[in-house]
Order: sequence, then C-alpha cells, then structure tokens
Amino acid sequence: MTTTAQWWAALDLGRSPADAPAAFCADLGPDSLLAGYRAGVFPMPAQDEYSLWMNEARYEEEVAEGVIAAPGGAREEDFGVAWWSPDPRPVVPVGGARLGSRLSRRLRNRNDWTTTTDKAFGEVVDRCAEGRSPAWLTAELRTALRALHDRGRAHSTEVWENGELVGGAFGVRVGPVLSLDSMVGLRPDAARVAVVDLAQRFGEAGGILLDVQWDSPHIRSLGALPMPRSDYLALLRDGPRAGPPSGEERPVWRLG
Repeated sequence: MTTTAQWWAALDLGRSPADAPAAFCADLGPDSLLAGYRAGVFPMPAQDEYSLWMNEARYEEEVAEGVIAAPGGAREEDFGVAWWSPDPRPVVPVGGARLGSRLSRRLRNRNDWTTTTDKAFGEVVDRCAEGRSPAWLTAELRTALRALHDRGRAHSTEVWENGELVGGAFGVRVGPVLSLDSMVGLRPDAARVAVVDLAQRFGEAGGILLDVQWDSPHIRSLGALPMPRSDYLALLRDGPRAGPPSGEERPVWRLG
C-alpha cells in the first residue's frame, strides 16, 4: 500500500497551476508534511467546513481531470487541506536578506534585544497563529510542526527584549532551503529582525535560500526575488544539504 509520503515523492508538478493549489491532501502528519515540503509544496488547511466545501466546489473539476493532484482521487476530506506551489516562487537568498539602513542604524543602539534559534519554537508557532485570518495554522498543523522540530527539521528564530519574546519566525528545512511558514512581531520591526537573523544563521549552516512562499511588497522589502518553480524544484532535488542554524544567543546589533 502506498503511503502519503511515497505519494508526495512521486508527485509531478509539471502540470500544476501557477496560482492555484497544486494538490489536495488531508494527511497532515509529520511524515506527510515533510514529504510535501520535499516535493515543493506547502499546506494551507481550510479554517472551517465552509472553506472545505468552497475548495471542493471551486476545484473538484481540476482534481477529477488530474490537473490538481489528490491521493485516491477527489475524496471530500482531502479538500480540507490545499497544498500550494506558486510559480514563480518568492525566495530570499541568505546573503540578500535586508533590514534597511534606517533600521540598521537604530539597532546599533538596541542593547536590550537579543536573538536565539530553537529556544521557543512552540511559542513562536502559537504566537504566529494568534489572531490570523484565515486561521491556517490549525492545531493539527501546529502539532505536526512541533514533531518536525523534535526531529530537527523545523526551526524558529526568536527576538527577545529583556527576556520577553517580542518577535519570531519559523520554517521547515529541506536540503539548502528553509521554507519560511510565518513570522510574528510583537514590537515594531521585530518580525523583520527575526527573518534576517534566521537567514544569516541558515547561511552560516550552508543554506542557500529562505522560501517565503507568498509574494507581497513586504516580502520584497526583505530582499525576496521571484524564482521559476522549475529552478526551485531542481534546487530542492539537487542542491547541497544544509545543517540546522546555530542556536547561540546573539546581540541584535550584529545584524546591523
């Protein structure tokens, strides 16, 4: 019997839409989640039954035709989790993550901020989920992400102000890519600091790119560039393997 992870490994994204889900698959266990990232997709769970039904109504024809993949055909439950692979893919080269000159100058005098990695993964994930709409960071997805963190495959970076968490970012590591799922800032610019710090640490560990998944002006301001999906998939498949980012505590002015 084929497992979901094996199904992901055989997935061909050649016919997948550029701006619609590449697949629907309800399995959000850690093995399926990691295999999906390896295949070049990331999940967006529906926030409620209505969203599931809307996915089915909107995309069931493409699933039936095989344009959008689904294990075992168009089972209703699979429409509860859409998996995306945008083309082009917005990515931040680890050496190109930018704070901006204004923020860099301000951080030089910011002696009460420090950064760490993987010190508070669960708290960062939960903070990223708070108050978000659509509420795609479901309890099931957060559980799977914590399991990948326990395996050393998912990582967070934290920004601290006098011992209090004020910002963070997290993602899943695959080969030379860290797929950045979300970020949060509880102080102005703390989310930006978290992303740039994570890029710096991941680059030191041999990483090449942060995959930021969704394009936006904010993401572009961090240094994101569009990458053709074919190039992104080739990098996942053939690129060097990076290690986990360093977990040492650092003063934030080092980023400036």
